[in-house]
Amino acid sequence: MDGIHAFFPRPATPRPRIRRAEGIWFEDADGKRYMDVSSGPVVSNLGHGNKRVLEAMARQAEAVAFAYPLQWESEANVRLTERLTSLAGPGFERAFLVSGGSEAVETALKFSRQVALARGQATRWKVIGREPGYHGNTLGAMSVTGDPVMRGVFGPMLRAMPLAPTPFTYRLPPNHTAETYARHCAEALEQLIRDEGPETVLAVIMEPIGGLATGALVPLDSYFAAVRDICDRYGLLLIFDEVISGAGRTGTFLAAHHWPQAKPDLVVLAKGVTAGYTPLGVLLAPATLADAVVAAGGFLHGFTYFANPLSSAVGAAVLDELVERDLMGNAARMGGLLRSKLVALAERSPLIGDVRGRGLLLMIELVADKATKAMLPPETMAPYRVQAIGLEHGLALYCRRTAGGAYGEWLPITPPLTITEAEVDELVKRLEATLATFARELTGSDR
Repeated sequence: MDGIHAFFPRPATPRPRIRRAEGIWFEDADGKRYMDVSSGPVVSNLGHGNKRVLEAMARQAEAVAFAYPLQWESEANVRLTERLTSLAGPGFERAFLVSGGSEAVETALKFSRQVALARGQATRWKVIGREPGYHGNTLGAMSVTGDPVMRGVFGPMLRAMPLAPTPFTYRLPPNHTAETYARHCAEALEQLIRDEGPETVLAVIMEPIGGLATGALVPLDSYFAAVRDICDRYGLLLIFDEVISGAGRTGTFLAAHHWPQAKPDLVVLAKGVTAGYTPLGVLLAPATLADAVVAAGGFLHGFTYFANPLSSAVGAAVLDELVERDLMGNAARMGGLLRSKLVALAERSPLIGDVRGRGLLLMIELVADKATKAMLPPETMAPYRVQAIGLEHGLALYCRRTAGGAYGEWLPITPPLTITEAEVDELVKRLEATLATFARELTGSDR
């Protein structure tokens, strides 16, 4: 039996069967160990088998695992909310808890609409996303996702929102520098708002540091300032999707904390908040906006498992670990070390065209030619092939081809925030061996 895998194509290299995991390591049914290079899909921020989190989970499950928040108050819910809003800082006094990143994005979109209604702006309903960009798998989240492949499949089922260009810094259009292209993208966003009619536009949603759609893209500071200014001038909400970049991964609790001059109105979190121990997503909002929605009749939104005590208790324990073990500081320190070693590896490898990201949200872009930035032929399925070869070298890599590879192909190097200096060295050593094997395969020199 294939279990859930019956819904997906069978890979050329069989998936190993997981038996256990501890720290940064997986172990398969045959006893082979693999380093978790990507924290799964960039989620296992604490690594595996964290005793404090597991004990908190057991205590809460024994006390009460489920209590619907419209019937009951929950100490675990309150504690997690207080922890989140304290770490997020002023302007994020409210936290709405759901079951994952896509739900959190849906929550942000619906909340934004109700904010507009509370302000007497009923004509505002459009949310501008970016292409490329990714915000989740539900139809609402896909409506603001910039992936032409996904829109080609599901487009007839959703009301697609307008998309502005994403300010790449590596693979640039002709006659552009990173600075001029960032300015162009900001100007294109403003023109899009004008074309759509400012009175119809509700918000702009963006990943402050990219995930799999843009390979850990970090836009220039000038772009953030320009987008904030545009949103202010047209009365739009600015939403940061930090499902991947939030919860300490970049060295600060919010990626938004790197750009105080461009503070968003709303922030979406998930993944690292509960670090893979239970599903949970978060919308962070200012008290002023939440209170306005409440005064207008309340938020018309909710899910069966939203703010459930079990997930809330797990999230609070994860955040306790994050703070008390200084894992955000470790993400900054080890991220800097890992980045420097990846840059050095890029100088030795013919396959790495770019290394980008911040903290422990790093990605390497794979290329056929470093001088021209030419992409590897699509038929090589490069990220997937590297993933398969990585298993041979004891690396658990993650990859996902977004937009059909139209904007480049990359691999996340996003280990748990608990990684040590010795583990960084081991990671790079195994990654170099993996890429060398793939390079020989491409040239046929291993035959």
